[in-house]
Amino acid sequence: MLPIKTSALSLLLSLPLCLATAHAGENSNISAADRARAVRAAKAPPAKATAKKAPAKFDFEGEFVDYANWKEVRAFLDEMSAKHGFDRAELNSLIGKVRYVESTVQLMKPAPPGKPKNWQAYSARFIEPVRINAGVKFWEENAEALARAEREYGVPAEIIVGIIGVETVYGRNTGRFRVLDALTTLAFSYPESPTRAARMEFFKGELENALLYARKDGIDPLTLLGSYAGAIGLPQFMPSSIMKYAVDFDGDSHIDLRNSTADAIGSVAHFLVEHGWRRDDPAISTYRVTVSGSHAWEKFIGQGLQAKYRLEELQEAGVSTLATTPQNMLYGLIDLQNGSEATEYHLASNNFFAITQYNRSYFYAMSVIDLGKAISQVRAR
Repeated sequence: MLPIKTSALSLLLSLPLCLATAHAGENSNISAADRARAVRAAKAPPAKATAKKAPAKFDFEGEFVDYANWKEVRAFLDEMSAKHGFDRAELNSLIGKVRYVESTVQLMKPAPPGKPKNWQAYSARFIEPVRINAGVKFWEENAEALARAEREYGVPAEIIVGIIGVETVYGRNTGRFRVLDALTTLAFSYPESPTRAARMEFFKGELENALLYARKDGIDPLTLLGSYAGAIGLPQFMPSSIMKYAVDFDGDSHIDLRNSTADAIGSVAHFLVEHGWRRDDPAISTYRVTVSGSHAWEKFIGQGLQAKYRLEELQEAGVSTLATTPQNMLYGLIDLQNGSEATEYHLASNNFFAITQYNRSYFYAMSVIDLGKAISQVRAR
């Protein structure tokens, strides 16, 4: 949970993303290549130190803008003190060390009109040898925790492995932005857009939860590193999702999504269950279909992230299914656009849409399913 994520964000502003992920904003005035370079830079190891300067522990240090003297920031800090009992002087000192990060702003800007969506190109970024092999290794090393999560929550191991693989390549790319810098920048300096007010309110909530999380776990908030949108750890949970859905799955009385693979595994499973995952639904979450030339089926496209249509009414509108498609379930009709090539159509079950609550994207959810399946197949050889 693009992630608004929450794209990760999906909610970024709709406000679930809850979870996890806060991935990109709506679009961006920077090119796709520039966006990719910025993200790679944020995830790359810091440059070697010179003889006069110690190595940086985080990237994109940003610039000082004296947030402590901004009226809106002062009001936020007053509220944190009154509502949660934070020491006001300590908050003022902390905010004085926070920096404005221009790259987070650029990455949140609406993307310019460009090429049409391409599912095959998107999928190829995730269903590839490096990620699959890393997933096999992660599964082998965490087999007990994955099996226990499946027993306790009813979420298959391959779905959990798929999410962590898509999010961070099993902890390799968790982000190197200081979370407080990213969240403060987005809470008070969000770029102009039709949804600016709502997004700033969302990030203020995430900043509030980041401070609460750090205090609860005894963490120096300035040491929290994450994505450019403030998502943290192996599963890229936003701070609010950590507070609501993260679990201590390794039994050490401490929730650590940055270093504990067991906590990450249990937290992903718990998040999915809290967002509608059903253990008794069929293991297959999507079914490939074809559509007729009548276009009567088009009314079922884009009707929300939920399974709410009977198979019979979809078939009457021109959706052709295979004989193996379960009859007694509700579905949603999803379209996976392939650029200039033919669009793929699938019927998606309830559990597919539970994954989209992590990142509100058909492409994302399908990649999670396909990556987990590919890893499972390699393990079975």
